[in-house]
This record gives sequence, structure tokens and C-alpha cells, in this order.
Amino acid sequence: MTTPAPPAKHWLIAEKRQPLPPPGKGHKPLRKGVHLAGFLVFLLLPFTNLMRIDIPHQRCFFAGFEILISEFSILFFAMMFLMFVVAAMAIVYGRIYCSYMCPQMIFSEWSTSVEAWAARLAQKAVSGAGARKVLGKGLFLAVLAVASVILAFIFTSYFIEPRDLLGRLLHADLVTVGGITGATVTILTFLDLTLVKQKFCTTICPYGYIQGFLQDKQSLLVMYQDETNACIDCKKCVRVCEMGIDIRNGPFQIECVHCGDCIDACDEVLGKLGHPGLIHYSWGGAKAAAAPEPWYRRWGFRDAKRLVILLVMICYLSALVLTLALRKPVLMTLTPDRTVLFQVMPDGRVANKVLMSLANRSPRAVDIKVWVEGLPGATLSLEKNPLTLGPGESVERTFDILAAPWDGAQEMNPIRVVIQSSDRNASDVAEFNFFMPPKRK
Repeated sequence: MTTPAPPAKHWLIAEKRQPLPPPGKGHKPLRKGVHLAGFLVFLLLPFTNLMRIDIPHQRCFFAGFEILISEFSILFFAMMFLMFVVAAMAIVYGRIYCSYMCPQMIFSEWSTSVEAWAARLAQKAVSGAGARKVLGKGLFLAVLAVASVILAFIFTSYFIEPRDLLGRLLHADLVTVGGITGATVTILTFLDLTLVKQKFCTTICPYGYIQGFLQDKQSLLVMYQDETNACIDCKKCVRVCEMGIDIRNGPFQIECVHCGDCIDACDEVLGKLGHPGLIHYSWGGAKAAAAPEPWYRRWGFRDAKRLVILLVMICYLSALVLTLALRKPVLMTLTPDRTVLFQVMPDGRVANKVLMSLANRSPRAVDIKVWVEGLPGATLSLEKNPLTLGPGESVERTFDILAAPWDGAQEMNPIRVVIQSSDRNASDVAEFNFFMPPKRK
């Protein structure tokens, strides 16, 4: 009589137990920390003038510089650099922008958290399903109404000076363009936080669709790989997904933002059973290399394409830094007005007209002084010299350079007109001819 063989141990028992991840570790705490940092940046930027567009005064603030709308080169290099940063992030790291830094995703997840918090609070406060539902919904809408006003104020401050906008808000301004804009943004923000939320990502936002064109076999993806049929079908990866999808259906779903919440959920459940998780980050869906890879491959620079993208970004950033470094805080130009070559004044002096354009692009007032070199006894018909120019102020002036005839004067006399700002960081020199009447023989 043969002894029956013992039943085979299930893989959950036979496998060596894997250690559980430490409490508070994983992708979600990191992502929420980045969300908080992103919100603080969004909150502070318009008040620091690090990045803001002042539409009423037709100027921009970037990296502490006050830039006129007409300064196209700086705006061009800034926009091209930021565009390549977002595109490069998608090519190298997949949808990391969507999951970690997109304002729509940050505020949508926050709205969902507030809704859950309001429901829990209502459940503790009152009895009865109907009363709990009404209280929870009312509390949720009240919190989001206040948040919509604050968020709309911050967003509009990127385009209208914050102090000016605050005055409009306190006076409930619904007449001027700034007030109407603020009210409109508030309504749209409230509707977004209460009704749209993550639906925006899958129906309106073009960035999610562009991902399919930008990603390739070397992009970072969230992959489900179950070669040993180890999935116990607990569906926790589905329950924790903010987008409500099943990652087991593949990483290329338009709703998947590759946030990594499903990775944490699978690691937690299977870790308790002593088995490694089945979902992980992977470069293009490939298995992890057996030997440690060089640091540049671990950072995502895995082929020549990504190195070229990095080089293009460095070129645009260098051009932007160089343009800002060479930028003059006060823009000054002098050009002779040749509609009339000269004019003889009643006192016998000769006048030549000059056009002067000034633009103060610094955050403080400056004094502008003009003088002439190489012209004996020259005077200027400026009302004020030096002329005070306020921050962001631009002026155009036409004035006369006057000089009496002198011994040795020619019909065309080379002169230098110098213009200097009080901060000594900006000056301009115009060299042209001062015309005199022809000498009579």
C-alpha cells in the first residue's frame, strides 16, 4: 500500500515571505508631497513676480525680470524651453506631469478627499441616512465654494496685479473687466471641482492624448506583469485608482496617469501574504535588468533620442539665460529727425530735431540725463534734464539740439549724443551729423 503524496504547498506558503513595505512609504506619500509643493508654488508665484503676466500694463514678470510684451526674444525662448520641458518629461518619464504636477489632477484629488471627509463628518454628527447625505453634501459644497473664490483669485492674479484684484474682490466688482474675469473664473472653478474633476483629463485635456505620440519603448510606464498567475483578484488596485481603471488591462489606457497608487496597493496586499507585488514601474514594459544599470540609464537617458532632447533643452535654457543677462534695465534710443535738416532760430542759433524713446524695465524709478559731445555751446530744449522715469514707464520725446555758429563749423558736423540712467547700468550713444546752414561765399 503506497502512501499518498502530501499536497503541494500553495505558492503563498511555499515562497519565501517578502518583508512588508515600511508604514508611510510608497509612491502616494511622495506624490502628495509633490502636490503640496506644487500648490505652494502656484500660491506664491503671482505675489513674487517670478512668473506673471500683467495684461493691463502689457508686461511680463519672469525670474525677477520685468519684461515688456514687445521683448519677443525673451518670451520666445522662455516658452520654447518650458514646452520642451513638458514634452521631455512625457517622453522620458511618461505621464509624470499628469500624476505629480498637473493642477487639474491636484485639485481634483483634493476635491475627492474633501467629499470623503465631509461624508465621514456627517456620519459622526447626525443619524439618519437622509440627514447625513444632506449635511455631507452641504458641507462639501460650502468648502468648495470658499476654495473656488481663493483659487480663482490666485489664478487671476497671474494676469492682474494682486493688490488691484483684491480691491475689486472686496468691493464685489462685477462691472470692470477684472471683476467680471474673477467672477467667471470662480464659477468655472466651482463647477470643475464639483462636477468635472478627473473627467477633464479623459475628455477635454489634449495632453493625455499627446502622450500616445510621445511615449516609446523606453518611456517609464506602470506595468502589470503576472507570469505565475499570482494575482488573487482582490481588486484593491482598482479601488485605489483615482481614475477608476483596472491597470491589468494594460498601461496605455488614456485614463491611466501612471501615479503608482496601484503599485502601493498590490505591494501591500501581496506583501502580507509573503509575495512581491505584480505591478511596478518599468522602462517601456521591460523586465528589470539583472545587473545594476549606469546612472544615466536609471535617470531615463536610455538612448540617443533622449540625449538630443536634453541638448535642445540646454540650448534653449542657455539662450534664455544669455538674453536675460544681456538685457538692459532701461531701454533708450536716440535717432535724428531728418524731416527738416535744420532750423534757424530767431536768436541766430541752429536747431536739429532728435527723437528719444525711453522705457524703464526695472522695478524702481530712474533719472535719465542727456548731453551732447563735440558741439561747442550746445544746449537741449528738454523741459527736464534729468528726466525721472517710473517703474515700467515708457515715454517718447522730441527735442532740439541748439548751437550757435562757430569758427570752423561745417555744413555737417559729427557729434555724439549721450544718454545715461542714474543706476549706471544703462546708457546709449548716438553718433550722427549736426547740420548747419551752408556758408555764403
